[in-house]
Amino acid sequence: MPVAVSDRKIVDDLFKAMQAGPSGEKDMLALYADDAVIVEPFSGEPKTHAGRAAIRQWFIEATTQGPPLTLALDRVDMDGVRVRAEWTCTSPAFSGPMRGVDLFTIRNGKIARLEIEVTEMPPMGPH
Repeated sequence: MPVAVSDRKIVDDLFKAMQAGPSGEKDMLALYADDAVIVEPFSGEPKTHAGRAAIRQWFIEATTQGPPLTLALDRVDMDGVRVRAEWTCTSPAFSGPMRGVDLFTIRNGKIARLEIEVTEMPPMGPH
């Protein structure tokens, strides 16, 4: 199902802010509602970050620890009432690309909830 232009812009802007690394912090935070929630699996199990302060802290840790990451937005569709974005992440730390899906709940022009799922994890270790 087609994605509303305004919702697609929010997703595009989030990926641009994430790609910018630490300098994208202000732009990234502006996309989230005050009470937004992110659920992400990157610590090995799902972890929830609730509210802008927690999201900001997660973003800082994600963009300042380890080697740089390159994010590519592969596809954006509607999944019922949510926006579904498929992505690919590459890094010198990975032996191959990591792929995943983000499910966005967007309300009043802001991200209210983001659920991140990794669908393809590259083997870790020496490559």
